[in-house]
Amino acid sequence: MQQKVGRMQPVVVHELPMKSLKVLVDIITIIKDQSFPEHENGFQIGMRLEGIDPRHPSVFCVLSVAEVCGYRLRLHFDGYLSCYDFWTNAGSPDIHPVGWCEKTKHELHIPKGYRKDKFVWMDYLKAYKLQNAPKKLFRNRSPNGPMSKEFQVGMKLEAVDRKNPSLVCVATIADIVEDRLLVHFDNWDDSYDYWCDVNSPYVQPVGWCQENGRTLIAPQGYPNPENFSWTEYLEATQTNAVPAKVFKMRLPHGFLPNMKLEVVDKRNPRLIRVATIVDVDDQRVKVHFDGWDHKYDYWVEADSPDIHPIGWCDVTGHPLEVPQRTNDLKILPGQAVCPTPGCRGIGHIRGPRYSGHHSAFGCPYSDMNLKKEATLHDRLREQTQANLESESSHSKSKSLCSLNFNGKHEKVNSQPRLVQQAKCLKIKGKEDIDLDNLFREYSVEQAQQVLHQSVLMSTVSAHPFRDLPLGREQHCKLLPGVADIRASQVARWTVDEVAEFVQSLLGCEEHAKCFKKEQIDGKAFLLLTQTDIVKVMKIKLGPALKIYNSILMFRHSQELPEEDIASGQEVRG
Repeated sequence: MQQKVGRMQPVVVHELPMKSLKVLVDIITIIKDQSFPEHENGFQIGMRLEGIDPRHPSVFCVLSVAEVCGYRLRLHFDGYLSCYDFWTNAGSPDIHPVGWCEKTKHELHIPKGYRKDKFVWMDYLKAYKLQNAPKKLFRNRSPNGPMSKEFQVGMKLEAVDRKNPSLVCVATIADIVEDRLLVHFDNWDDSYDYWCDVNSPYVQPVGWCQENGRTLIAPQGYPNPENFSWTEYLEATQTNAVPAKVFKMRLPHGFLPNMKLEVVDKRNPRLIRVATIVDVDDQRVKVHFDGWDHKYDYWVEADSPDIHPIGWCDVTGHPLEVPQRTNDLKILPGQAVCPTPGCRGIGHIRGPRYSGHHSAFGCPYSDMNLKKEATLHDRLREQTQANLESESSHSKSKSLCSLNFNGKHEKVNSQPRLVQQAKCLKIKGKEDIDLDNLFREYSVEQAQQVLHQSVLMSTVSAHPFRDLPLGREQHCKLLPGVADIRASQVARWTVDEVAEFVQSLLGCEEHAKCFKKEQIDGKAFLLLTQTDIVKVMKIKLGPALKIYNSILMFRHSQELPEEDIASGQEVRG
């Protein structure tokens, strides 16, 4: 049943003290763009639409509504697994009606398994008896008015890297839609791109860093990045800078510590929790979920669509996760519960594909998963490299990022982005960056190569990790869910717990049932060899590498002697 959405009528304000009322008014004023919707959520499950892939902001896809909750939608990529689903608001500027891409000359990435030259929206809808979302649900969402004509695709500017806000980089306007810009960082892939409005504090004119004493990160591959010259770069790339006069200073966001909010939990985005602001900076606020440990606090952009004034859930009909106390949690006899304090077993680290969990392996808040960049899996990166290159060959942003400094097109270097940035910062004397954190990212190919080498070397060495070019610490980064688990714990696992662990490994979900079918408990799991996994259980090499390397790491956790495992003795923690 859909709710009629209005302006704050359901919020009971007469019970609040005057101080709290003032804070409420202040927050509603601050969050004007994220405040209470003026219209109800008219979307229905099964409706088709077009929209942006959150992991690749330059990519527009065929989407379907998988779930409706209050004013929010869970959207599904047609032709892909549900683990790639994501949540957004019904009024999001990132979603569009069927036919929008064709009308605006944007490339539409069609469902997996279809040929681009054979996909026609109307035929697709008719063949599967599908309904497109009515255009009236996509209302005008341009609060800043029309875009100035002086902003043009291909122009250069300086922009904050939202994934690493201490960095300001050379950037290009890759696209313009209504009053928003798509910011692309020169010579990097589109996973770093983001959309922002023209008045965003994240975008600045050419020369801003020099005027404000900030280090400007040059494009990847730029010769002598410590001596980057805008004049030479604009001439080499035959491009123009966005005129400085069109940038407008946005007023400070106005958030203050101790203000209360309702915030989407990024680790479990189906949930909205009661939160408190504990710190602020120029563009962001740090939120704390009431009733939870401070280790779960994180920074979020002040203009994020995932932060709301108190009363937003009540107005829109969305459930609100209130602070829990230990006595509030009712556990039935024999009920499997998540061991993480405060977690009710809702959600899963592998995304919406699983609605719940009852162990640390699947818990988005467990220590083993806490440092993972959870929630959104990258469907394009997990395809074969050939398919990825084919899909992106006509992308506008790809042609922008592959332009070298002689004005010619060339293949972009695949070296991790933060490695290049760290080198440039170090040259400039800015060494306050956590380099261990910067180098933590491995490509799929690098991870596969390292894991493959681990399996091969384990057959000729009694101590595989001692002889590997990358030690246990690096393997923990490649398999973060394994790092904090000891062999003594594994030996006590039941068949179900082994299956759930295998299911938690990326790409191994479908193989969990094999372990359950073969009745493999923790002790048996520790005894498995690579031959058992590949030849006896018939598991393909890729998933087998991850499973066997996990076993190797368990065996060498140095808490349980291998002879104890082999003899089947009972292990006590």
